[in-house]
Amino acid sequence: MTEAKKKDNNENFQTPLQQVTYLLRKYKLVEGFVHLQDTADQALTESSVQKQNLAELQSLLDRLHPADIAHILEALPLEDRLLIWGMVKAEYDGDVLLETSDAVRATLITDMGNQELVAATEFLDTDEIADLAPDLPKDVMDDVFQSLPITEREQLRAAMSYPEDAVGALMDFDVITIREDVRMEVVLRYLRRLDELPDHTDQLFVVDRDEQLKGVLLINRLLVSDPDTLVSDVMTEEMIKLHPDDVAQQAANAFERYDLVSASVIDAHGKLLGRVTVNIVIDFIREKAENEALNLAGLSAEEDLFAPVLKSVKNRWVWLAVNLVTAFIASRVIGVFEDSIEKLVALAALMPIIAGIGGNSGNQTITMIVRALALEQIDTSSAWKLIAKEIGVSAVNGIIWGTVVGLFTFAIYQSASLGLVMTMAMILNLLLAALLGVLIPLTLRKFGRDPALGSSVMITAVTDSGGFFIFLSLATIFLL
Repeated sequence: MTEAKKKDNNENFQTPLQQVTYLLRKYKLVEGFVHLQDTADQALTESSVQKQNLAELQSLLDRLHPADIAHILEALPLEDRLLIWGMVKAEYDGDVLLETSDAVRATLITDMGNQELVAATEFLDTDEIADLAPDLPKDVMDDVFQSLPITEREQLRAAMSYPEDAVGALMDFDVITIREDVRMEVVLRYLRRLDELPDHTDQLFVVDRDEQLKGVLLINRLLVSDPDTLVSDVMTEEMIKLHPDDVAQQAANAFERYDLVSASVIDAHGKLLGRVTVNIVIDFIREKAENEALNLAGLSAEEDLFAPVLKSVKNRWVWLAVNLVTAFIASRVIGVFEDSIEKLVALAALMPIIAGIGGNSGNQTITMIVRALALEQIDTSSAWKLIAKEIGVSAVNGIIWGTVVGLFTFAIYQSASLGLVMTMAMILNLLLAALLGVLIPLTLRKFGRDPALGSSVMITAVTDSGGFFIFLSLATIFLL
């Protein structure tokens, strides 16, 4: 096998990130070597070796999809990120910015001039520009507005008027509409005149002269129907209709439940405004899941993985401060029972078991509740049934694992009463964890907050303090 073929095979087994990292390392090794040389050897910076390294890197980036480039930028330290960003083709800039997280997008936008930012939006649809708008400087958005045709300008204003968690924010204005009184042959001729169909087009929207939505014509029905058949004979009036003010999560649930590729968005009078497509919904679900995972630990989604230390500290200090307060509370609970611990030192060794199991059980309950809230599976009438169910689960787990811990304690300390106290404490703390594991996210939701926000921190704090208090109280009553 020739060296060229070996190289090609090795590249096929590498991810784009690995390939970029490897080429960056080659480039930086030569650059580092130059810095160690005398001034007479500075010509190496412009040598054919460095030019070849940069050419390989440029060639690789030119072949990558914008989503792959965004993934690479997310995974690189700031200095390397900006080097790669400067090599991305101008026509890819807008698409790459859309694919990156808000934090990384901010670093890339900071590195761009106003004219570059305006140029980047030229290759984007109006709904995509609306996604970028919150991160762009005001003067840039003013220039973008001026550069758009009047129709697209109004679409952009409409898209920007909806909150991020509304269907209107996910809406795509690129739709194909047809009339119900035309033949299939006419529709096919019309489609052939287009350069291409909008992405994820599985149906055409049938409207009247006032743009009122009458039904949809599925592409597969269009392809297999007789060319002389009227659209009205083949179209279906059974379809999912979304409204721009609907909660985006409801749309996501509908796409998952009915396996949709696209769905219409209409106003209160039935006029077609646009559509929502599955790729946008998937992005929304992924971003929401990532945010919830971070929120459970009290982290903000705005933090860049390679953000400066001070910025990361600012992002994390709030919940660490909350955790510190709860830790002080737990320490004072222990302090109240100092005399009991002095008389029976074994209590100090057994306390972490009660608190640890309680925290884990509470986190399991909270994860289930947050997921159910996201899927809108919980309402007021079912909340109490859910609390009863979780208490039942925790009671059974408490009896089983409390018995195991009690026997373990008896085997080590040869004290049946201490083992019984451990069993009772385990049951009570798991019941407490179940109750609060349901109430904490429900309460946050009732006050209009994200039910995942800091829930993990709060349940751990409660089960620690509560577990210590329950165990030490029982020990004081029954053992001392």
